[in-house]
Amino acid sequence: MAKIPEAGFKIGKDFVKEANDRVYSDLQKDYRSLGEQLSRRGINIDKVTEDVAKFSVAIPSWALGTGGTRFGRFPNDSEPRNIYEKLVDARAVHLLTGATPTVSLHIPWDKPDDPNALLKYAADLGISFDAMNSNTFQDQPGQKHSYKFGSLSHTKSEVRRQAIEHNWEVIDIGVRLKSRALTVWIGDGGSFPGQVHFRRSLRRVTDSLREIYSRLPDDWQIFVEYKPYEPAFYSTVIQDWGTAYVITAELGPKAGCLVDLGHHLPNTNVEMVVSRLIGLGKLGGFHFNDNKYSDDDLASGSIKPYQLFLIFNELVDAALDPKVKNFKPAYMIDQSHNLKDPIEELSQTVDEIQRAYAKALLVDRAKLNDYQEENDVLYAEATLKAAFNYDVSPIIAMARYKKGAAIDPIKVYRESGYRAQKDKERKQEKKLHSGIV
Repeated sequence: MAKIPEAGFKIGKDFVKEANDRVYSDLQKDYRSLGEQLSRRGINIDKVTEDVAKFSVAIPSWALGTGGTRFGRFPNDSEPRNIYEKLVDARAVHLLTGATPTVSLHIPWDKPDDPNALLKYAADLGISFDAMNSNTFQDQPGQKHSYKFGSLSHTKSEVRRQAIEHNWEVIDIGVRLKSRALTVWIGDGGSFPGQVHFRRSLRRVTDSLREIYSRLPDDWQIFVEYKPYEPAFYSTVIQDWGTAYVITAELGPKAGCLVDLGHHLPNTNVEMVVSRLIGLGKLGGFHFNDNKYSDDDLASGSIKPYQLFLIFNELVDAALDPKVKNFKPAYMIDQSHNLKDPIEELSQTVDEIQRAYAKALLVDRAKLNDYQEENDVLYAEATLKAAFNYDVSPIIAMARYKKGAAIDPIKVYRESGYRAQKDKERKQEKKLHSGIV
């Protein structure tokens, strides 16, 4: 069993408080000014801030290392070498943002020798575990059967059995880590016409997922993720939300669809997809990221901030609708940090997600409903734009402050010297290859 490493340098809460004290008076002025503007519209800024402060999103373990592309990867010298060091970095993100108390693990990349020891280590850092992720899109050392031609949809029953049992193992590890969900994404499909029988491959996936579903604990969920293409370029078995819905509807009430924002064809109306899944009772959760072309895994809000706002508009609308029952989608980030410091980019991402959420909370829903019912196109659109155009930075910063997090997370992070300290502590014997998902 590998030795559990020391946490090493950590940003202190007192350091954050001292940094906050230097800028809090300016924040108060900005907050009061925005509060006066919102008050004229009948909006209580403190209530919005309270709601934003309650929002949280899971960090993906793989995003704490440097990402890459098929052409290359440029890791920094201080990236985490194991799951324990990933958790230390996750603790830094949570301390800075106050909104990331959970980490989503990917097995076997993060497979612990001792789940109980990992659980305690995480708890000591103030971190717990979100959805577990299985991996049947890569072959692993010592693996008996290859996934080159598929996993849960493979033509050979022994390959499917291996993939099913891997998911069972991930569930077992997750139970010991007190997780309550499993995310399944498979790259199964074909790159040439005639390679795959469409109906049979879908049936094999559904049957395999049914066996995985049968092993879920009572309080667990399974999230089925879809993607139009890559690594398969002609046909992907679970290629869109409709196919994912058909599968999850057949599996049962513990199954939901996972919406990765980058897993759509160009110009897809993602906010409408979200609405459809809400209406069908099958919105399981999200992988937040952004893209210009395809599954780019860029930082959320960096390319399409208005789309992110429109998605949260649907989410807030559903949360306020008494007809929508048991509405608790899981929120996770899924990004590849190729150029920016992962801790900085994750902090920036959390800020953008909260920003979209805060703006969605400012939508005048009574007016919007009236304009929609009266077919007043201009004012209906203007109602959304009015909320989107607010600078809600004081709300986001105040929400962080009230939770003891940093008013300016990236500034505090840079002033702490965290990355330089980790450069000294982490000797890179080998580079982390976490993959791109």
